[in-house]
Amino acid sequence: MNHRDHPTIELGPIDVKRFEAGNTGVPYFWAFDSGRPGPRVMVNALTHGNEMCGAHAVARLLDAGMRPARGRLTLGFANVGAYESFDPAYPFISRFLDEDFNRVWDTATLEGPRASRELARARALRPVIDQIDHLLDIHSTELPQAAMLLAGTRPKNLALARAVGFPAHVVLDGGHKAGRRLRDYGQFDEMGSAATSLLVECGSHFERGAADVALRTAMLFLRHFGMVDDATIERLGGVRPGGRQTVVEVTEAVTIGTDAFRFERILEGFEVVPAAGTVIGHDGPTPVRTPYANCVMVMPARNPTKGLTAVRLGRLVDA
Repeated sequence: MNHRDHPTIELGPIDVKRFEAGNTGVPYFWAFDSGRPGPRVMVNALTHGNEMCGAHAVARLLDAGMRPARGRLTLGFANVGAYESFDPAYPFISRFLDEDFNRVWDTATLEGPRASRELARARALRPVIDQIDHLLDIHSTELPQAAMLLAGTRPKNLALARAVGFPAHVVLDGGHKAGRRLRDYGQFDEMGSAATSLLVECGSHFERGAADVALRTAMLFLRHFGMVDDATIERLGGVRPGGRQTVVEVTEAVTIGTDAFRFERILEGFEVVPAAGTVIGHDGPTPVRTPYANCVMVMPARNPTKGLTAVRLGRLVDA
């Protein structure tokens, strides 16, 4: 067994039961109004049940008594049911209970006849999400790789990523064929709306440092919107501003067609393959090649599975 099959659990679950009551009408979601004009901002954790860093960061904000300097701040934990099912002997299977909570955020699905525990939770949460102007959704990755902001395809969200300034990698992508993500829901992806959203991948699921990345990103996000003052930031340990960012635009995804996909070598993410036509893997007997020079490997799969994405391929936009 290697880290892909059974990683070291440096960052495990914490007890979030104390936050169950909420004050929004949705369990585990809390909203605080400053009484002053300003945006309605949300930091969300546990879209996936085995992504621990967001739970640590949002719990830290709630335990610290975080209140917005202006506008309205919402903090919460999404798929708590999946989170509570976590078993360190099988650390990847608590990603969801019935279906991926981050693939149901389109109107047809939310208002359709399909039933699952994730859909029930999304439908309950939807009225809260509908009131949000700016969303940060906290995630982590299966494999150890650099932290990144996923900014979708709209210029407004890239502008937000640059304003937050951290992490150092920004990925522009259109999401997943399997369903719409929370960060792409409704107002966040509408060209005519000023609402924005970012998804932050903070490093691998069970890496201790992922919680630090999550909290730092959340604090920079909130500071950008004027929700938190410097004194509060210092009380929570301070936060360094972001620096130079590299932006990668995903141009295509490698979808696995057989049960015998293998990478040519282990990919950790953000490798730049200099030459077009380089073999990066085999899908059964068929070689998978880079389509252009300086092709960037984005979010390689832990266990490549037929029908799913092996890796996303991207171009450097700027650095």
